[in-house]
Amino acid sequence: MNTIDVMHHGHRTVMQAIDGLEAGQWEEPRVVGVWSTKDVVAHLAAFETILIDVLTSIQDEDAETPILDELFGAGPAAFNDAQVALRAHHMPGAVLEEYEANVAQALELARAVPQELFRRNGLLAWYGDEHDLDDFIVYTFYGHKREHAAQIELFRASQ
Repeated sequence: MNTIDVMHHGHRTVMQAIDGLEAGQWEEPRVVGVWSTKDVVAHLAAFETILIDVLTSIQDEDAETPILDELFGAGPAAFNDAQVALRAHHMPGAVLEEYEANVAQALELARAVPQELFRRNGLLAWYGDEHDLDDFIVYTFYGHKREHAAQIELFRASQ
C-alpha cells in the first residue's frame, strides 16, 4: 500500500464532493445530523490535526500533541462538537482553507516517515498492538473522508 496515495485519494474524494457547491449551500443544515457541509469540512479540518499530532509524535516522541490529548481527554463526540463549534463563525472559505492546509501539512509529515514505520504493528500503542500506521490512516482518515464525502453527495443530490 502507498499511504501517501491513499491520503491523496481521501482528500480528492472530499474535494470532489464539495466541487461546485454554491455559497448558500455551505451552511444548509442536516448534511450529517445537524451539521452543514461547512461543519463537516470543519470537522475534517480538526480531525486532520489528529493525524498531524500522530505523525509529529512519530518523528519526535517528545513532541506535544495537544489535539490528540484533547481527543483522548474529551472523547470523540465532545472533541467533534467542540472543534466544529470553534469554527462556527468562520466563513466557509476559511474553513476550507484550513482543511486544505491541514491536509498539506499531514502529507508533508507523512512523506518524512520512513516506509518501514507505516507497517510496524504496535507503533501506535493506544491504537492497538495488532495495528500499524497504515491501518490507522486508512481506517481513521481515508474511510472517514469517504463516509463524509458520500454524505455530502447524498445531501446535494436530495436538494
